[in-house]
Amino acid sequence: MERVRDVSELPKAHLHLHFTGSMRPATLLELADKHGVRLPDVLTEALSGGHSPKLRATDERGWFRFQRLYDAARSCLREPEDIQRLVREAAEEDLRDGSRWLEIQVDPTSYAPRLGGLIPALEVILDAVDTTVRETGLGMRVLVAANRMKHPLDARTLARLAVRYADRGVVGFGLSNDERRGMARDFDRAFAIAREGGLLSAPHGGELTGPASVRDCLDDLEADRIGHGVRAAEDPRLLKRLADRQITCEVCPASNVALGVYEKPGDVPLRKLFEAGVPMALGADDPLLFGSRLAAQYEIARRYHGFTDAELAELARQSVRGSAAPEDIKTKLLSDVDAWIGAAPPGLG
Repeated sequence: MERVRDVSELPKAHLHLHFTGSMRPATLLELADKHGVRLPDVLTEALSGGHSPKLRATDERGWFRFQRLYDAARSCLREPEDIQRLVREAAEEDLRDGSRWLEIQVDPTSYAPRLGGLIPALEVILDAVDTTVRETGLGMRVLVAANRMKHPLDARTLARLAVRYADRGVVGFGLSNDERRGMARDFDRAFAIAREGGLLSAPHGGELTGPASVRDCLDDLEADRIGHGVRAAEDPRLLKRLADRQITCEVCPASNVALGVYEKPGDVPLRKLFEAGVPMALGADDPLLFGSRLAAQYEIARRYHGFTDAELAELARQSVRGSAAPEDIKTKLLSDVDAWIGAAPPGLG
């Protein structure tokens, strides 16, 4: 049997991780108890049993159930100490999986009511990131995301806020939630504000709907990266466009299967995107609900798609190149990836 290198030691960047969804299951259960929050029985039973809740979001009812669980988890983050704990533990999990650079995605409006308002909420989050970077050594930044389910004017407010804090660690602007709702072009002004302020454009697209949503992100929001983007595999011309422009797709294999976008891990079109030359940054999306973190996504590529160690190293390089990390950090990370692939696998040294 061929010896392989440990993917948890492969240096990589993590570009698709949602704030609440990064929480450890045990932490959510403890916070729910601390604040007297009654979680949905299906969530409590799943997390207490050490497994993920059964999810499928390919129809609107399924997406509503997913959002209900997510909102319940979010409601347990009520104090600055809760935010600090979440950020610290997310960093620890990422470091364990070989991440050297994390861009965590958050909509601060979700936490504003309990943290004193929109600006205080974002400042609490950024303070937690600053502290965590100092204490853990992980490179970490924030991507502020608007919600497709809310009014585009709310997105503009968030974009202005994100730009205001660009010197405090905000590096990008996103658009999340059900892409079947809210046309991308409705949010074009918000993304223009973000781009003019020097932020990356990284909206979700090509997950629950097909290639058209990816094209909308490119045409209407001038996306630098696409959150998910896997459905682009259904359109050869779109694949070529992404490859020619080197638009990184933040692909989350375990999430795709958990939500029913694909039936099984082998159906996720990793190999098709890779061979078309589309850069990918594998991401865990919402480990709290999907049950697997960053290194597991690389194991999916290896086990179900036959990615060699050299190809996994190239995926890691693509994640680094697609990040907002400073050039000196990118150079160091790319060198560390080369060192990983240059090292002999276990048992062969």
